[in-house]
Amino acid sequence: MEQKSADYEGDALQERMGRPGETDGDGAFASLDRTQIMPRRASRMVRIGTVPVGGCAPVAVQSMTNTDTRDAEATLAQIARLANAGCEIVRVAVPDQTAAQALKIICAKSPLPVVADIHFDARLAVAALENGAQALRINPGNIGGPAQVERVARAALAHHAPIRVGVNSGSIEKELFKRYGGPTPEAMVESALGHARMLEAHGFHDIKISLKSSSVLHTIAAYRLLAARSEYPLHIGVTEAGTLMRGTVKSSVGIGTLLWLGIGDTLRVSLTAEPEKEAAVAWEILRALGLRARGPEIISCPTCGRTEVDLMDMAEAVEKRLAGVTDTFKVAIMGCVVNGPGEAREADIGVAGGRDKGVIFRRGQVIRAVHGREALLCAFMEELERFLAERAQAGMDKHSGAS
Repeated sequence: MEQKSADYEGDALQERMGRPGETDGDGAFASLDRTQIMPRRASRMVRIGTVPVGGCAPVAVQSMTNTDTRDAEATLAQIARLANAGCEIVRVAVPDQTAAQALKIICAKSPLPVVADIHFDARLAVAALENGAQALRINPGNIGGPAQVERVARAALAHHAPIRVGVNSGSIEKELFKRYGGPTPEAMVESALGHARMLEAHGFHDIKISLKSSSVLHTIAAYRLLAARSEYPLHIGVTEAGTLMRGTVKSSVGIGTLLWLGIGDTLRVSLTAEPEKEAAVAWEILRALGLRARGPEIISCPTCGRTEVDLMDMAEAVEKRLAGVTDTFKVAIMGCVVNGPGEAREADIGVAGGRDKGVIFRRGQVIRAVHGREALLCAFMEELERFLAERAQAGMDKHSGAS
């Protein structure tokens, strides 16, 4: 594995952000264009089924089922929901041979490439591959010793299946824990590189690496260190992030920062919630950074003393209607007829409510005025349906013209 200088990452970052003390007039970094993210880190490419990971491939969205993998029907149903939510790679737990055997049905019918999550037992890794898993997630340090690592590496080579070396702050080896005084970012990086070398010793290089901690700052620091020392693709995320609200905040800060730094090839938003919500949050993170987009962007104001319509109910109703729509456009839900159209002039369609009236607009131009609070939502939903129908027709016309 090609190594980079330990000083490489720090020097490159300073060159892109400006040296300490170099600021422009308003105190910002002198050399930083704050409207753009950093250049994407160069990495090798691997393929998980049909999904390319690393290289110039888009950052891929991943999640994990929480069903009993031995129940193939329930697992496939959840995978289908994840696919509808925008997930592109799915990981499933394989705790025993029954689960490994169930992969034969799951992998044959899954709309997404399946990664088998393996711990402690090399036989499960081999069985998972034999039953169709397109990739593995393992920790070579707990798979059963050198002979078992070789066994897994050879099986993965035979099945052309990448392996993700997954290191969590809670799985650091005792020797590294003692050397670094705990599960520090440095310890996590050394653990991951050591495990990667175990696979490299057997000629296996289709490796992806993840370093996860429940600490946002440790996660960022660890990935920055690893990015400077390896060219393997990186799977990023903050582990054990928490419930929907707290987990979304931690993941958005951690994953968003790494992506802004150009680090990350696949990602998972880990939430104590339905896995489909992980995919939804992941796409919003990617959208916020201008990396990828899926589905409409809904802009809504935070409400203030001038708001005279039930803006929260209106925004929720629109969001519910647009759930499952994958076309990309902007919708604005504003609470003030004075500033609404102007503030959301870039929206494709929007509504702004005021005292007993409201306006509906497209691209900043008013197309309909509505009197009465109760009528405003209904009128906007009518216009939204018309807007969606027009886009659908335009899409069909474009498709028929191309064919």
